[in-house]
Amino acid sequence: MTLSFFDQFMSPTYMGIPLMALALSLPWILYPAPSSRWLNNRLLTLQGWFINRFTQQLLMPLSFGGHKWALLFTSLMVFLISLNMLGLLPYTFTPTTQLSLNLGLAVPLWLATVIIGLRNQPTIALGHLLPEGTPTLLIPVLIIIETISLFIRPLALGVRLTANLTAGHLLIQLIATAAFVLLPMMPTVAILTATLLFLLTLLEVAVAMIQAYVFVLLLSLYLQENV
Repeated sequence: MTLSFFDQFMSPTYMGIPLMALALSLPWILYPAPSSRWLNNRLLTLQGWFINRFTQQLLMPLSFGGHKWALLFTSLMVFLISLNMLGLLPYTFTPTTQLSLNLGLAVPLWLATVIIGLRNQPTIALGHLLPEGTPTLLIPVLIIIETISLFIRPLALGVRLTANLTAGHLLIQLIATAAFVLLPMMPTVAILTATLLFLLTLLEVAVAMIQAYVFVLLLSLYLQENV
């Protein structure tokens, strides 16, 4: 029984062919294409309003040089929210529960912000490794600590997204299994458990959106330090 709880996090295959690429491409198929009509339907209007509000909120603390990343950050946000929300449906696979995928998104984007900072303002970028007014004896130790914290950033991005989604999926499966087992023996307790399962599902919907937002927000903060 313990091993079956983790089967949902295995990459799906069909006749030995991995279906990860299909799971990653499905969100883009579901989104409607932009239209040049004067009057759009409610879905297109809601999509445009959400993207505009998110882009405005994300770029507010950034300087003008960081606005070039607006399209990338907005696309990444919509992509992660779609993957996380689709993973809450029954009999589906959530690609963002795989640490390899999250690190594959976090490491290149973090590295791009670091390279931009070293290219545009190398003195300021390297100055982040040594706070101003540091005592002479602590300089070597602080440089090592700040360097380690710099390289831990992409790992923290990937692990945070993976851990939150994995924990939520495990809790949902555990409570659903408990409700199913308790139904013939204690119906009242099973109904209370099912109510708890419904509330937890609502919480997971919020977590799916918040974690995608936090992922992109932290990337924008890393970019702000180097632009």
